[in-house]
Amino acid sequence: MKLRFKILSGFLILSIMLFAAGILSIYELTKIGHSVQALLDENYKSINAAKTMIEALEREDSGVLLLLSGEWNRGRSTIEDADKDFQNAFQVAKNNITIAGEAEHVETIARFYDRYKTLWNQPVAGTAKQGDLNWYFKQVHPAFLEAKTEVNRLMTLNDQTMYNTASALKNRASRAIMPGIIAIVSALIFTAIFNFFINLYFISPIKKLADGIRSYIKTGDRSGIRADSRDEIGELAAAIQELSTYRRELGQSR
Repeated sequence: MKLRFKILSGFLILSIMLFAAGILSIYELTKIGHSVQALLDENYKSINAAKTMIEALEREDSGVLLLLSGEWNRGRSTIEDADKDFQNAFQVAKNNITIAGEAEHVETIARFYDRYKTLWNQPVAGTAKQGDLNWYFKQVHPAFLEAKTEVNRLMTLNDQTMYNTASALKNRASRAIMPGIIAIVSALIFTAIFNFFINLYFISPIKKLADGIRSYIKTGDRSGIRADSRDEIGELAAAIQELSTYRRELGQSR
């Protein structure tokens, strides 16, 4: 094998190793990027919807208290606006069911909210219920807490899923780094091996050839001017032997 091919093959193997490691790292990092996007698009959307529902429920509870105090207009306006916000957020959560157990929570929220809405949807101001805190604390407030608690459970489920997904992404990020680490370690090992073969097939033969030339100059012995390889160094040794033969013949002819 020619010397240049020996050197070229070494660099080629190293390049292939680094290229493969780069491709694997890019692939893993791309998958992580897609997972992060899915995490933001799914879990965060449900969490944000749950927060909106909780805020709407709290505003509805304030509206009920306004009705109890006899402020019909303010109370109904507050409740109706909050109800619209709740319904919009509930539809977002209903249309974004992506994890196990989420559908059951959404169905329970709908059932509890309908029960709560039935209570405040009936006339309050101007009826016997106005100012009746006993009715509020025995029926309305428990129904409010029941619906709010279920919305919190939905949010907790998505929070936990987001945390688990983040942990999984951390492990995947470690796996994405591994090809690079392996490539670096392999490159160091291969460099050491490549350096060994460079010394074996290139440096050592040249030194041996140089020592043979020095010995020939001092003693006239050409036995040291040789190389066991069939590459360019072997050709160089053969050329030097030819030169020494020519020089000797030239000297004899004189």
